[in-house]
Amino acid sequence: MMSPAPTPNSAPRLILASKSASRRAMLDAAGVPYEAIPADIDERGIERGLSQSSPPEIAEALSVAKAAALAAQHSDALVLGSDSLVVAGGKRFDKPGSREEASDHLRFFSGKTLKLHSAAALVRGDTCVWAAPSLARLEVRELSEDFIQHYLTEEWPEVGSTVGVFRIEAMGVQLFKSIEGDQFTVLGMPLLPLLDALREEGVLLA
Repeated sequence: MMSPAPTPNSAPRLILASKSASRRAMLDAAGVPYEAIPADIDERGIERGLSQSSPPEIAEALSVAKAAALAAQHSDALVLGSDSLVVAGGKRFDKPGSREEASDHLRFFSGKTLKLHSAAALVRGDTCVWAAPSLARLEVRELSEDFIQHYLTEEWPEVGSTVGVFRIEAMGVQLFKSIEGDQFTVLGMPLLPLLDALREEGVLLA
């Protein structure tokens, strides 16, 4: 016997544990009903405890931690957590803390390939019901110092909240020669598998 299709009154409440504009824009464009409540967790502390883990494992663990933090406070909701991290030249990069640090990151990225790991997780109560990582590779062109400073004049402080110092939907696209991978991964979340999971959980119509 088939389950009845979810209605606005029967579908689970979905909370996005993030203030990310790009993740909100993805969900809005896809027609996903949700509310956004940023999670407050010690990301760097969690990362230190995962020093032996791989980048996709770290991105997934942070996604779960963000969702779990809010799920503990909202037992009636399904909570979506998401995270992204960048690896370049064998080094993992966090969000820049200042414009000067952003300049340093861009100088290091110049001429290299960024591996962008994005992940998402769904948590209900104390249980992670779904999680998935994804990967995109972005080849950075050779960046002149003049370009880096002009770019940051235009894009700072908005790119200060991004691990790769770019918004692909804005001027950040000028950083790259080529991109390999899902556009949603580049924007910060594996949207297509997430939509499948939301259908399984009854948030979206199957």
